[in-house]
Amino acid sequence: MLSLYFVLTVLHVTFCGASGKDDGGCAFAPSWLDSVVMSMKISKQGFHRDLVYEVRHEPRSRPVKALLLHRLPSGVYMDQYQLADLREEMGLQVLLDSALDLESPAHISSAFSALVFLSPPEPLQAAVPVHGRYHKASSSGGWEHVIIDPPKLLLRPEHCDTVDPGLPHRLVDAPCTIHNQSLCSWLEIHGLQVSKVSLELPVGDSSLTIPVCAVTTLVSLLCSAFLFRAVWKRGIF
Repeated sequence: MLSLYFVLTVLHVTFCGASGKDDGGCAFAPSWLDSVVMSMKISKQGFHRDLVYEVRHEPRSRPVKALLLHRLPSGVYMDQYQLADLREEMGLQVLLDSALDLESPAHISSAFSALVFLSPPEPLQAAVPVHGRYHKASSSGGWEHVIIDPPKLLLRPEHCDTVDPGLPHRLVDAPCTIHNQSLCSWLEIHGLQVSKVSLELPVGDSSLTIPVCAVTTLVSLLCSAFLFRAVWKRGIF
């Protein structure tokens, strides 16, 4: 009986110890997943800001790649041409789900998604430019608050095309790299406590604008005055 108890104790220590230890393979130990934290903040002022992302975790023998799936509202946009330049200059890796009209105001624009790839070395971080759109003028002007929810976080070990699942997290397929030529399995991390961010954008005061009909009438009066003056100088009257 004592021998059986000893064997069961050894087996319990062996298996439970292995399940809690991160061996650096294509699986994430539950205890390691508990160490993952993500933050998002917004920097700068005015219409031109930076979304600053950071992912931290306990050390691991095999490096980890992160992918942020971020759905952004119509009140902001990312400039695909600027992102291409930053990729060449600084290695920033951001993939947009569609081409965006950079001049379109917020009320006729759509939400869009950005895929932000974060690669070692640690910490995994990126500062991505985001720009406020002009909003439709109101009768009193003021400010428009644009709320940006946090992104979803996907992880996979470097050099692993598939990832062993770990509850309560789930596997999802997403582009392996910014080149978007193949899909890899990523582990979507749930339960992260990440705060929303917001930016205030000025809104025009429509009460200060001149109606189109008034502008048309004014232009007509000015043209008539100019024509009358020209005719008067020629001595027609």
